[in-house]
Amino acid sequence: MHTGTSGNLPAEITGFVGRRVELAAAQRLLRASRLVTVVGPGGVGKSRLALRAAAGAADRFADGVWVVDCAEVSEPGLLYAVAEALRLTDGTARPVHEVVREFLARRELLLVLDGCEHLVDRVAPMLALLLGASPGLRVLASSRQPLEVAGEHLLQLAPLPVEGPRPDAVTLFAQRAAAAVPGFRLTRENAEQVGALCRRLDGIPLALELAAGRLRVLSVEQIAERLDDRFRVLTGGARTALPRHQTLRTAIGWSHELCTPAERLLWARLSVFVGAFDLEAAEYVCAGEGLPAEEVLDVLSELVAKSVVLREEGEGDAVRYRMLDTLREYGAQWLHESAAEPLLRRRHRDWFLGLATWGELEWFSPRQLETRVRSERAHSNLRAALEYCVTEPGEEQLGLLLAGTLWYFWVGCGHLGEGRMWLDRALALAPEPTEARAKALWVTGYMATLQGDPVHALPALEECRRQALESGDDRALAYAVHRQGCAALIADELDRAVELFDEALWHYDQLGELNSNVLMGMFELGLAHTFRGDSATGAVWMGKVLEECRRHGEQWAYAYGLFACAYSAWTVGEPERARAHARESVRLHHAFRDLLGLALGLEVLALLAAEPGSGGQAGDLREAALLQGAAHSVWAAVGVPLFGSRNFNFAHEECSRRIRAGLSEADAAESFRRGARLDLDRVVSRVLDVGPRGEAGGTAQRPHDRVAVGALRGPLAGQRE
Repeated sequence: MHTGTSGNLPAEITGFVGRRVELAAAQRLLRASRLVTVVGPGGVGKSRLALRAAAGAADRFADGVWVVDCAEVSEPGLLYAVAEALRLTDGTARPVHEVVREFLARRELLLVLDGCEHLVDRVAPMLALLLGASPGLRVLASSRQPLEVAGEHLLQLAPLPVEGPRPDAVTLFAQRAAAAVPGFRLTRENAEQVGALCRRLDGIPLALELAAGRLRVLSVEQIAERLDDRFRVLTGGARTALPRHQTLRTAIGWSHELCTPAERLLWARLSVFVGAFDLEAAEYVCAGEGLPAEEVLDVLSELVAKSVVLREEGEGDAVRYRMLDTLREYGAQWLHESAAEPLLRRRHRDWFLGLATWGELEWFSPRQLETRVRSERAHSNLRAALEYCVTEPGEEQLGLLLAGTLWYFWVGCGHLGEGRMWLDRALALAPEPTEARAKALWVTGYMATLQGDPVHALPALEECRRQALESGDDRALAYAVHRQGCAALIADELDRAVELFDEALWHYDQLGELNSNVLMGMFELGLAHTFRGDSATGAVWMGKVLEECRRHGEQWAYAYGLFACAYSAWTVGEPERARAHARESVRLHHAFRDLLGLALGLEVLALLAAEPGSGGQAGDLREAALLQGAAHSVWAAVGVPLFGSRNFNFAHEECSRRIRAGLSEADAAESFRRGARLDLDRVVSRVLDVGPRGEAGGTAQRPHDRVAVGALRGPLAGQRE
């Protein structure tokens, strides 16, 4: 399910200089070809040009421009990164390439693959597959080498001009110098020196920016003299024979040499991070011999001042940092040559294992949504930590632990497909019956159940149960039995589901376990009782869920409780109360990117749209059909619609019956198609901002408004007859 609107092009932070001819060429190529690759050496400005060209072409693509930062991606995660960049949340058990291909086949969009030279062997077959199946897809890539895909058109990007009355290289240097040293400007006195410096650096933008950052401590003349000396040493005075890639490496190396030993050390150690990182992570991972933890901030500040590390503003007061790929690569080479690399990679793994562990704990707290945001920001580094665990001998058990601990992220934040991939890889590498494997098994079984994949879910859960009994692991036993109950509930085996949930909750009680999983067990037990006709018992369990959620500030399980309240309120003839609960359920599930809960909420809202008004007026059947179309698209990304369950499917079937009775087949189909075409953000905005008859202003409740337990009382089973 696509959750965005017009794309994810980042805003330009610094000014864009020159490149008029290249931009015009890029626009022509994008009209003539479905695959354009901007090629050139590192630091020449490929990414900036590609993003500016994409922005200029955005109006031509009905479904927007979407950017994948490939520099943060390793080969196994490429397609997941594409899906994530597209905001394509998919919880099915289908291979991710099928999901992406199916989505793109119906869209007209521009996909930008930025910095993909290290993935050429994986990118080329992927693009051949996607372009062949998606007539509305065009791709703009940036790479240090061609992708060698049929139909590829190349745009060779040269450095900025260094000759002329006011060449672009000089303009760029002057802009960046003014940012580094307020008040700097080109004058008659320094123009010649600036021009000479730009010629020394071959007009390579990254080299110019690094040099401009040096103006805080050196004059233009001093920078030029030092660079000139370095070039002579490296090239034997043969200035005209200097290759451009050597120029950049020389400029980076010169910048590296001018760093203090502590700055060089931190530069190398920071290269273990993939994408952005925060100060606390840098202090934990990078401190050690030669760099005390209390000095990391000061040294990091110097690297920011020298343009080696970029500072990024986050939400609220959060500040994050990152290195450009070329500079990270340079630091990684130094780290690789040192004896410290294994230690740094283990520390990186440990930090993000700690982040996942803390996230699992905070998932059951008022900071649940903050936990989702923090985990999403760390996604690239979590992938890197997982990749380390599944490729480094001896790390297999920690790979199981990390993949299993992230259950809250995989399940609650819309990453079921990727989570299954990491868990399957980790489980295949570590068959020993350990505690970490038991957790990975029940998490895998849970996720496979939600994906409508009982063939893999049931054996995993049974293995976990058997191992738990043999080892005396009561906690693993409770979770295995609980998730077996989920599988039974979805399969409409209600008596067995009640029996399994009762057993699991007994184990949880004996263990003193109370968290979001336990609350979901209560919710599921309540549903099982309700579905088999015991509404009073179901209401008791739902009341417990809502009470505990309010007490602990839990919102994810609370949203599922609101779904049940909405459904129950409809059965007892209280549509306005039902609508308020369903809207709030949808709002919360959307905030978490939990498509399963969101789809359930949309089904109830569709049914409520078809509900007759209190004055006898007919329901809005076109709106009901539209919401069913929207829910259909969500279900396609979740797995089997409504799990194929007769009980979960009742609201949908009742709504469909009313639509068929009140609308022509053509009108119903057209409204359904309109809903299916809406992206998720628009669907959610529609149901939150528009009342039941199209008027502005819904009555959605806030997350922890008290919900009357009496609304749960109603013979749901009888209403199904």
